[in-house]
Amino acid sequence: MAVEYLCKACRGHLNVKTSIVLSATKMNSSKRGLVFLNPELGNYTKTTHPSFELETGAEYLINCPICHSQLNSMKYPHLVRIIMIDDNGKESDIYFSGIVGENCTFKISDAGVEKTGPDAQLYDKYFDIPKEDRKYL
Repeated sequence: MAVEYLCKACRGHLNVKTSIVLSATKMNSSKRGLVFLNPELGNYTKTTHPSFELETGAEYLINCPICHSQLNSMKYPHLVRIIMIDDNGKESDIYFSGIVGENCTFKISDAGVEKTGPDAQLYDKYFDIPKEDRKYL
């Protein structure tokens, strides 16, 4: 079984071939388009249509392209949440920044919190949770 990425609302599959497909709208703007993300945690390459350039430093609302639910976290400002199911069928929450140019990813699972990316320290405060309390995430 390959790694799968799902919408947190409808649990629809977000990955197609070698990309995670998301819909993005620039905050306070009508600019919107599709974004293709690399599914490898810690790889921050992304692809968009040439007419939809992502602006470094700008925050985007991220939606599921299937059900159109907002994937931006209401609990953790500036972060986006999707679900990952690994090769062993284990489910984890994946959080990443909705601000273009901030490279950070958090994987929350029963095993704990894994973080990647040079900007992860910006959001450490959200995930520095005692081990006994992580089950409530």
